[in-house]
Amino acid sequence: MIEIIIACVITAVVALIIGIPIGIQIRKRTAEKEINSAEEEAKRIINESIKSAESKKREALVEAKEEILQARNEYEREVKERRADLQKQERRLQQKEENLDRKTENIEKKENTLQRKLAELDEARDEVATVKKTQMEVLERISGFTAEEAKNYLINQLAEEVTHESAMKVREIEAQFKEEADTRAKEILSLAIQRCAADHVAEATVSVVPLPNDEMKGRIIGREGRNIRTLETMTGVDLIIDDTPEAITVSCFDPVRREIARIALEKLIQDGRIHPTRIEEMVEKAKREVDATIKAEGERAVFETNVHGLHPELIKLLGRMRYRTSYGQNVLNHSIEVSHLAGLLAAEIGADVTAAKRAGLLHDLGKSIDHEVEGSHVQIGVELARKYRENEDIVHAIEAHHNDVEPRTIVACIVQAADAISAARPGARRENLENYIKRLEKLEEVTSSFPGVEKSFAIQAGREVRIMVAPDKVSEDQMVLLARDIAKKIEEELEYPGQIKVNMIRETKVIEYAK
Repeated sequence: MIEIIIACVITAVVALIIGIPIGIQIRKRTAEKEINSAEEEAKRIINESIKSAESKKREALVEAKEEILQARNEYEREVKERRADLQKQERRLQQKEENLDRKTENIEKKENTLQRKLAELDEARDEVATVKKTQMEVLERISGFTAEEAKNYLINQLAEEVTHESAMKVREIEAQFKEEADTRAKEILSLAIQRCAADHVAEATVSVVPLPNDEMKGRIIGREGRNIRTLETMTGVDLIIDDTPEAITVSCFDPVRREIARIALEKLIQDGRIHPTRIEEMVEKAKREVDATIKAEGERAVFETNVHGLHPELIKLLGRMRYRTSYGQNVLNHSIEVSHLAGLLAAEIGADVTAAKRAGLLHDLGKSIDHEVEGSHVQIGVELARKYRENEDIVHAIEAHHNDVEPRTIVACIVQAADAISAARPGARRENLENYIKRLEKLEEVTSSFPGVEKSFAIQAGREVRIMVAPDKVSEDQMVLLARDIAKKIEEELEYPGQIKVNMIRETKVIEYAK
């Protein structure tokens, strides 16, 4: 079997050796024939390409000549158009030059005319000045006045006429205002006052505690003064133990601390056991009682005025005003009264009653702690109201009730009026003699500072000032204006509740004897 395979392989190899050279020869002859035919085809294609290129060359030359001719014609047309435009512009420029020449000639003519007229005006001015001077000399000679004297005379006459007209206008406005406003205002105020009556408690800076006997004074003082020192230290008051029989005076500017000390002292006297430890216990009890009273008084004020939604701290601050007085007027009762009055006034004029009563109740809020915090009670009240998120209208009414700022709302004006009514009505407030005298002297001093005022007298407890004027210095028309100026100065320089009447008197006496 292997021999057969070997014989087959040898046969195949011999066949390949003989067939390869024969195949190569056959392939060579075929390739030579293809090359010859390709060279002939290439020569044919080249000849045809040369012929086509020459034809296209001739066509391109013809087209180029046509384009050049067309471009030349277009260029010549554009040149003609530009030449025509240039000619038009030259003609317009020539016309403008001619117009400018004409205008220049006209201006020169007008200038010559103006110069001639100016010269004529100068001559006329000189002539007028001469005539005026002549006429002034004639007028001065006829009237007997110089020009300055005549001017002053006319100014004085005009001033008198203006003064008279101003006075008449002021009287007219005042009369009209009184006719329209006085009656209605009186009705509203009288109705509000009649419908509101509040109790007022006069309180001072001292409280008197009665004793069962004088021996109690020694027990209160204690050994080496320990008891009295403990009580004064814990309450912040001064205890005055003098020769007054069966009484001890508690003195303090803070009414809350004074009330705590008074209650604690009364409890100690009732208990009979007086020593430092017991004093501490009684002071704590008194503080709790006063706190409860403050809360109750604040709630009472809120209930009486029907003002709801107040912050609890504001209610406590209102209660503290129970122990605060101003010119002898209890501040809490005053605030309640102002709230009622403000509500009544608001109802009469159709304003917001709720807001008016709320602002009236809170308007003196700062007085509850004005002895503890720096600043006026208005500023303190504004800060407290803002702190406890009161409406800005309420805050503004508090801020404006003493004209610290200009009132911008009806509620602010109502609170001002209600505050003045409550403070100014008879019996509402008291002041000491020294302050009273100083206020009257200041009022008389302000009114006497005006020229033409001979004497001034403060009467009606400072509610009215009577002024005597010199008849030769102040005319009847000038009296109206002078009274108005005095009233304005009083408003600017003095502080007072209610209003002050300015009563001016002018007296002219003529004496003659019949012989």
